[in-house]
Amino acid sequence: MSDDERDSQAGIASSAGASLATAANLAAGAAASVGKAGTPRLAPDFRVRVNGAPLPPAALADLVAVSVVDELDVPSMFTLRLITWDMRLARMTWADSPLFNEGGGVEIAMGYEGRVSVLMQGEITGLELDFSAGEVPMLTVRGYDPRHRLLRGQSTRSFVKMKDSDIARQVAASCGLAVKAVDTGVALDYVLQHNQSDLEFLRERAQRIGYEIAVDGRQLHFRPRRVDQPAVYSIAHDEDLIEFTPRLTSFGRVGDLTVRGWSPKDKRELVGKAGQLDQAAMGGRRGPPGRAGGKAHIVTRPVASQAEADMVARGQLNERALAYIGGSGLCLGRPELRAGAVVEIAGLGRRFSGPYYLTAVTHRYLPRSGYQTSFEARRNSS
Repeated sequence: MSDDERDSQAGIASSAGASLATAANLAAGAAASVGKAGTPRLAPDFRVRVNGAPLPPAALADLVAVSVVDELDVPSMFTLRLITWDMRLARMTWADSPLFNEGGGVEIAMGYEGRVSVLMQGEITGLELDFSAGEVPMLTVRGYDPRHRLLRGQSTRSFVKMKDSDIARQVAASCGLAVKAVDTGVALDYVLQHNQSDLEFLRERAQRIGYEIAVDGRQLHFRPRRVDQPAVYSIAHDEDLIEFTPRLTSFGRVGDLTVRGWSPKDKRELVGKAGQLDQAAMGGRRGPPGRAGGKAHIVTRPVASQAEADMVARGQLNERALAYIGGSGLCLGRPELRAGAVVEIAGLGRRFSGPYYLTAVTHRYLPRSGYQTSFEARRNSS
């Protein structure tokens, strides 16, 4: 149990009963604290809605932690942690409440002083009771974004003369999801989903061509990694940034990539090639000079046409390039930071400053530390 939760429990046990928002605002400096150059920092704020309605005041008073883990390619997760004990009646409260029934819809927004942004629209999938003698019982409400529906069971089916983007639309629609898929352009003769969950299958199809599976609200996106988009926010080492540990490695990086296959129909070899000019640029750069990377040949991914071989070569080159610099960081809470967005890191020198592609972002709200955002990021250039 964290210090924040122990503090909250102690407050409840002494009948203080302050809500998480009140505790966090006090910890953040009540109205505001002053940042660098006299810039005021606003007090953190958050909103939780369950089944379309705001969280009841009684539940809000027992809420001790809120977190949203936003990721690419896997379902994003939220957790609500509440005190679930009525001291006056000596009985469980929220652990037995229909408010948190499985399947219920949850919307979580975070931000500052009433200006909050929705970070998560998910569904309750589980409850966890934490009971220890001498401590106040706690309930964790856990749920995921709509991608969790793609994890239910395995399927075996085939797709004939379809593009990967069309396959994604069909698979996701069969699970009741709205889909926005960027056209992959190449019709494939035959694709088999063999005893796989729908998410495992779509991830395999996406990673093969440098695509990703993201979600925005309740809409699924099947799209290329958007590393060349403008940064949504700039974080400086002497302002918002608390921790950052970037790592640069040339292992696995290649300047040229070749995919080799065989066409049974035409009885000939298929060779798809991609080079540095096929690499998506970040901040106007396309990675280090050619001497920093060798050549790679891929024969483990079957291809049936020249167009497919070229598409796979470009996708695999960009996936490898994005592993050039990777890092994890922590900053003051910033709702602008979302998985699949680009953030600008400033003030860390020429090599490690610049745009980074966010692959995972965690927004956490606790009484003692207030609102903080941690992230995993990657970059294909320096």
